[in-house]
Amino acid sequence: MRNTAKIATAVLAAGALTLGLSACGSDKDSASDTSGPLIVAASPTPHAEILDFIKKNLAKKAGLDLEVKEFQDYIVPNTATEDGSVGANYFQNQPYLDDFNKKRGTHIVPVVTVHLEPLGLYSHKVKSADALKSGATVAVPNDAVNEARALKLLASKGLITLKDGVGTEATPQDISKNPKNLKFKEVEAAQTPRSLDDVDAAVVNGNYAISAGLEPAKDALVLESAKNNPYGNFLAVKKGNENDPRVKKLAKLLTSPEVKKFIEDKYAGSVIPSF
Repeated sequence: MRNTAKIATAVLAAGALTLGLSACGSDKDSASDTSGPLIVAASPTPHAEILDFIKKNLAKKAGLDLEVKEFQDYIVPNTATEDGSVGANYFQNQPYLDDFNKKRGTHIVPVVTVHLEPLGLYSHKVKSADALKSGATVAVPNDAVNEARALKLLASKGLITLKDGVGTEATPQDISKNPKNLKFKEVEAAQTPRSLDDVDAAVVNGNYAISAGLEPAKDALVLESAKNNPYGNFLAVKKGNENDPRVKKLAKLLTSPEVKKFIEDKYAGSVIPSF
């Protein structure tokens, strides 16, 4: 199951990479030209929305020429940052980046943490997690970090128990107790909202939940706690580009009072400022 999911993800990523780099076109060396616009790869919601707010309201005054490129997946933003197609990205958290760098040999580093998107359990078939029947199927993201995060969320609510010492690569095989005999369907993270009609419940990343019209603060049966949460999303660049003056300007704007207010007003607790 996991191998099949990885192969499918690789195929999708290859197609997305071709499209992504075509979209960047002549911007191939954008990261090395600090006199040009800073091109940032971002997930559509909320990352690109936050960047668009900055572009429209704050960037000009700060002397920043900002260009936002949206990507639907979690792979191309890092590979495009690594090869210089874009100057930075904004979509991921530290455990995911650590795993990505380790497995793909990339050299992406965080610059500044901006917000948290609580992971949630959603369903079109039941109104509470307790109402899940024995043998119910739960969709979870198929990448290592987000799958482990999903399983930890379910464990924190008593739906399953994980083996002692399980880290950021937990899989369903690491479940020691499963009182409801839940079955797990591993799908690409972006597809988890679409799976809700086919499974009993799905664990969905916050950005994909919002993009699908879900309101995490209201609709989630179970929602991650923001307290001591290591999954804050940050602006990231290829190592060595941290001191790019454009990156420094964007980092300052991303953690400004104006952006904090924008996040709080627009997302009403479904996205939480981390600064």
